[in-house]
Amino acid sequence: MNRKFLPKQARLLTVNEFFFVFKNPERIKITGITLFSRSNQLGHPRIGLAISKKYVKNAYERNRIKRHMRETFRINQHNLSSKDFVLTINSKEIIHFKNNTLIKELEKLWCCHFY
Repeated sequence: MNRKFLPKQARLLTVNEFFFVFKNPERIKITGITLFSRSNQLGHPRIGLAISKKYVKNAYERNRIKRHMRETFRINQHNLSSKDFVLTINSKEIIHFKNNTLIKELEKLWCCHFY
């Protein structure tokens, strides 16, 4: 069955799950985006998104960015190791990225975690 959505088991849902990742993370920074990751014992990767109004004021922009983050994770999740990931925004320049540019930057992040 080809799933076109991200199941609940592939997402970080509680505050404690986010704190677990932020407690002792590996970090990768690219233009405007930071990826925090930490190994889990579940046997599959999970994703959490922390997009602040400080950097992305408009809800439609935050939603666009989150949609692309979830989609690139969904496509690459089968190549990723068993880790919990949290994506955050650390620059206002991210709102000026076109969709194609944003997707390319996100693909760079996921490529770093294939091994």
